[in-house]
Amino acid sequence: MKKNLSLMAVLLAGLFMLSGCVSNEYGLPQKSGGSGFNSSSLNPWAKQTSADESENIDISDLDENITESELGMTEEVAEQKMKRIPFPVAEYSRYAGTGKGTIKGSIYVKNAYGEKVLGKGTRLYLNPVTSYSNQWYSESYIGGKKMEKADSRLFNYLKFTASDSNGAFAFYGVPSGSYYLIGTVECGTKCGFDTPKSIRIATRVSVSGNNVVEQDLSRFVD
Repeated sequence: MKKNLSLMAVLLAGLFMLSGCVSNEYGLPQKSGGSGFNSSSLNPWAKQTSADESENIDISDLDENITESELGMTEEVAEQKMKRIPFPVAEYSRYAGTGKGTIKGSIYVKNAYGEKVLGKGTRLYLNPVTSYSNQWYSESYIGGKKMEKADSRLFNYLKFTASDSNGAFAFYGVPSGSYYLIGTVECGTKCGFDTPKSIRIATRVSVSGNNVVEQDLSRFVD
């Protein structure tokens, strides 16, 4: 009887040890840094992107100026597109690769009553400040003009992320320099529109070294 109990104990101990060595083959969430789950699997825009992924990412909004000033444009006016300056490779090459800076904040719009409408789960990106992006900012974002399609090489220098359900976002590994921080917030009746509209927001932000820059992306909608 004692021999049988001893043999059973050995077998149970062996099974217990083997179970601790089984790898997670079923795609279950893994802990990251000892606290919370790894959010990279929940936020596809939080990871660094590369030129090889360009075919899988829609950057058509780079060629649009989605603001209230454009909502009343007629089809005839919308077809008139401004010519872009030549793509300045030397200017953008300074922003190649990754850095150590962090830019984080929240994205939202404020309506006429001062109420915040959060940009939940929306994409944001950083576009390095160059003569090329300066033209877009002054002529398209501020001036409301339609522009020709952006040069495909621009994608190589953009950095993407996405906001969470509270409108919070963060960019990591940002090289030192100045950028246009750009995103959109969808707003309907709260902003005085009959149907939801995508409202473009852009602002300039700078980061140096391993600094953490806090910068909200927001604007008023009258």
